[in-house]
Amino acid sequence: MDFTDVPRPTAGPTYYKGHGLGNDYLVFEEGPGWRLSPGSVEAVCDRWTGVGSDGIVILTADRTGGVFRLRMFNPDGSEFERSGNGLRVLGSHLVRKGWVGSDPFVVEVGGDRVVMTVHGVEDGVHDISVAMGRATTGPAAVAMDPGALGPGGTMEGPDGRVLEVVPVSVGNPHVVVWMEDPGKEDLSLIGPWLATHPSLAGGTNVQLACSTAAGACRILIWERGVGPTSASGTSSCAAAVSAVARGEMVAGEIRVLMPGGEFLVTVTEELDVVLRGPVAETCEGSLTPGFLTRLDGGR
Repeated sequence: MDFTDVPRPTAGPTYYKGHGLGNDYLVFEEGPGWRLSPGSVEAVCDRWTGVGSDGIVILTADRTGGVFRLRMFNPDGSEFERSGNGLRVLGSHLVRKGWVGSDPFVVEVGGDRVVMTVHGVEDGVHDISVAMGRATTGPAAVAMDPGALGPGGTMEGPDGRVLEVVPVSVGNPHVVVWMEDPGKEDLSLIGPWLATHPSLAGGTNVQLACSTAAGACRILIWERGVGPTSASGTSSCAAAVSAVARGEMVAGEIRVLMPGGEFLVTVTEELDVVLRGPVAETCEGSLTPGFLTRLDGGR
């Protein structure tokens, strides 16, 4: 989805912060206070001179039909389609506000609607699932030039290695690279190279994946607009979908292991996907008037 010509929203100064296995998001509600220009988003997400986060979720004022509508922004200031963890952090915010309970509720983001459920809360840790919809695979799913892939869905990597890749869309673009026991050096080399590859019109998120002896899927993650992250909801979904699509694993519940922990991803044979895992509350606060005046363009 192209957000280039979409006007940027404004938000109030108060925020809530939570994380899914270390992948943290700030939730702001739409209102007067500051405009989410690229520079302002980058300043707020900065971990030394701002609040610090892997992204921002804006809960818009439009609740028509009882649907919660969102917009999401990367720490580099760009707007993007969706985040599994961002969605679930927003879900924990809605619970704390008393706006949702244990019944499923509908959220709209990036032009799509998803159904979320809060299964329980204990000591500020929320057990939340989100039905991500039906995933699609192949170059067209991620706006990738099909000529970039060789026989069997392969690409020549930046160091000359032949990479086995699976393009996957779960509402945002991913390219999953299957390799034996990937490490941090592999991620630092392949991640930024593939995330901005010229064959991908809008860039992509990247996962390096392998199967474990216990039958789980292990991944390392390079997020578009972010860099290496300890966990990612949509990356977990993309990896699980790619495992089923390539016959690495059978459809059903798949444990996806990341540096930050693990999520449970359910994938059907038709590639419908449900993501479930913990969201931990972190803090709430408010941007000060002085900080607001220093943001890009002021108030």
